[in-house]
Amino acid sequence: MIGQTLKHYTIEKLLGQGGIGLVYLARDTRLQRPVALKLLKPELVSDPDRKSRFLREARSAAALTHPAIAQVYDIDEDDGTTFIAMEYIDGRTVSRLIADGELDLMGAVEIGLQIAQGLAKAHEAKIIHRDIKSENIMVTREGYAKLLDFGLAKLVEFGQDMPGDPADISRTLTQEQAHTIAGAVMGTINYMSPEQARGQALDPTSDIFSFGIVLYEMVTGERPFKGDSPLDTMHSIVFEEPKPVTEVRRNLPFQLHRIITRCLRKRRQDRYPNARALADDLKSLKHNLESGTRLSLPPGERLLDWIEGLKTSFPYGNKGLIILAGAVILSGFFIITKIQWGNLIGPAVIVLFMYRALRKRKQRRLNAFAKKVSAFPEVRAIIIRNDLVTVILDHAPAKTYIRIRSLVDEINRKLLFAKPVAAVIRDDISEPEFHGLLRAPGVVYARDHDAEISLPF
Repeated sequence: MIGQTLKHYTIEKLLGQGGIGLVYLARDTRLQRPVALKLLKPELVSDPDRKSRFLREARSAAALTHPAIAQVYDIDEDDGTTFIAMEYIDGRTVSRLIADGELDLMGAVEIGLQIAQGLAKAHEAKIIHRDIKSENIMVTREGYAKLLDFGLAKLVEFGQDMPGDPADISRTLTQEQAHTIAGAVMGTINYMSPEQARGQALDPTSDIFSFGIVLYEMVTGERPFKGDSPLDTMHSIVFEEPKPVTEVRRNLPFQLHRIITRCLRKRRQDRYPNARALADDLKSLKHNLESGTRLSLPPGERLLDWIEGLKTSFPYGNKGLIILAGAVILSGFFIITKIQWGNLIGPAVIVLFMYRALRKRKQRRLNAFAKKVSAFPEVRAIIIRNDLVTVILDHAPAKTYIRIRSLVDEINRKLLFAKPVAAVIRDDISEPEFHGLLRAPGVVYARDHDAEISLPF
């Protein structure tokens, strides 16, 4: 394509490619300016209805004008090739700045503030981005942040490379399909909101969640939700709380921790109600960092900051604080009442029996877990050895995967003293290995047909 001309755009060099198509640097021969020319995959706009829907979305995005949003100049077609002419940005992506270690705290907050203001403008125009990630934010040489690809998310959301209607994704997603979705505009897996991972309808708070992930990544160099597989990552997004940024990097202000935590709430109603409120908090944080003072925070918020810092720095977090408080209260009680230590033998024995009873709760909960999971038709076997639960499936639809993981998480949330339970879910096991596992200790459930084949009785 280098040297060719589409309408009045002369293609000069390839800039990159992604799930939507190829991006070239081109020159607008009419206005004599550089543009980024995005050539769309033919299959994405082959259906007339989808093409019409895409053009409607793209025109809405083209109506957006904000310094933090890359401008869409033109949408056109030439000789069967549909393309978008966009503002060419001479700079680097946020993901590249993070990888190169060139983002400090002030830089991250400044970028975050600019993008939040751009999001507010888009959301007020009733446009949702749907694919906010560090690769979709560029920073110019002068330090201005630009959010890319507004209006393109809808195109891939209804694309033929999806495993079905978006509402069905949580029920049908497999490992292979999860890899297919990664990089698609519907939502790159590491940056999905919980509702995207579940295949539910999206609203502006979904963008706020994804942007919270970018903020987290900018200030820590890490993503808050990670897994060994796409399904593990999706489970983490839906059910797990990220490690506080103040634990990943101890010198970060707790005001930033509160902002990011509010963005990453699982329930939509617990997040910022809109990007304008998020931008206001980031603006306040920026002012405090520049002035070197925290006096603008109300006393109540400063107290919350102090408590949050204590929680994140104390071993075992909330549980550790509760144990410490209980020990202090108990010690004070003994000192005030002057109880003789010999009189504590009876209560200590009672406490010991209560402790052992609580420890047995783990086994009871594991038994209840096995009973629930064995009712799933795709479950072939359940094996429990020490603190590891292995569930073997015929296949692993995302819905079953998430349900099993949530049941294990529920067990761990209710444990007080026992070691947490880990879970392994497998659908790729060979028959010889499967039969060998059934002959080993720890099998608490085996489907009748599989047990008849595998067990020697």
